[in-house]
Amino acid sequence: MYEFPFHTQDLSKLSFLVTGGAGFIGSNLVDYLLKYKAGKVVVLDNLSTGYLKNLEFHSSNKAFQFIEGDIRDLQTCLDACEGIDYVFHEAALGSVPRSINDPITTNQVNIDGFLNMLVAARDSKVKKFVYAASSSTYGDSKKLPKVENEIGRPLSPYAVTKYVNELYADVFGKTYGLKSIGLRYFNIYGPKQNPHGAYAAVIPLFITNLIEDKASTINGDGGQTRDFTYIENAVQANILAALSDNEEASNQVFNIAVHERNSLKVIYESLQKIANSNVGPVYGPDRIGDIRDSFADITKAQTYLKYDPKVKIQDGLKRTFNWFKDNAEFILRQ
Repeated sequence: MYEFPFHTQDLSKLSFLVTGGAGFIGSNLVDYLLKYKAGKVVVLDNLSTGYLKNLEFHSSNKAFQFIEGDIRDLQTCLDACEGIDYVFHEAALGSVPRSINDPITTNQVNIDGFLNMLVAARDSKVKKFVYAASSSTYGDSKKLPKVENEIGRPLSPYAVTKYVNELYADVFGKTYGLKSIGLRYFNIYGPKQNPHGAYAAVIPLFITNLIEDKASTINGDGGQTRDFTYIENAVQANILAALSDNEEASNQVFNIAVHERNSLKVIYESLQKIANSNVGPVYGPDRIGDIRDSFADITKAQTYLKYDPKVKIQDGLKRTFNWFKDNAEFILRQ
């Protein structure tokens, strides 16, 4: 992965903080930064949903530092940001169902923790704060494709928290001059995504079940659509956002997707073919708080960030399936 860099700058003189860096997206970002010789990469993670094994390859790298800590503690955030040039804020408590089951903790991590990180970034005078926003912000809007300045009402506590993040980042830009960029992720998938637990994402869950000849449950009729986005595209967006010298891109939010619309049923059938499996899905009830259709207009990211998602859905599914098949032992340790 990352055969070609997404940046032109010399990273060896720069320092980066990745919150949630032991998780799926965060650890892939760390992999990229250290592959291209970043001067310093600090990970802050409380390991509630992340795993040290996602970072074990870097344990002997002198440029790498791991801090076990919680973004709900302001002093921890201040310490982690000291001497940092760029912050990638990936730490969050994800999952719409989780937020419905536990809105209090979701709020504490995603809003209180986010505000702590903004304060720490401001006080440490970081050059840019790039954060994980979410397509859930579009809520009940029926408009397709989704355009950044047209959102609906949130459908879950999780969606509320991610929208509040955008509002806080905007205020910190206007009030304190903190440069930030929010990336509205659309269903990111790929290597190192956790397939286990009640809140597992559908693609790693489908893949591991197919490998083990188990049936997967599709919530609803399978006709709901998503703009599934391979992890390499998300990493590209983060690197471009952090290192962009386009001042017009600062204090904006961008859709990060592929501009491909596929139903869950089609995704499952594609994975069936890749796995050469006859195991079909079973269908369950709709999930509360789910958006029926999600499809992104990525024109703004293409224009301002020069975002160019190279990995399309069929290639991404094959890469992801092969990674899970080749890393069965790694997955079992999660």
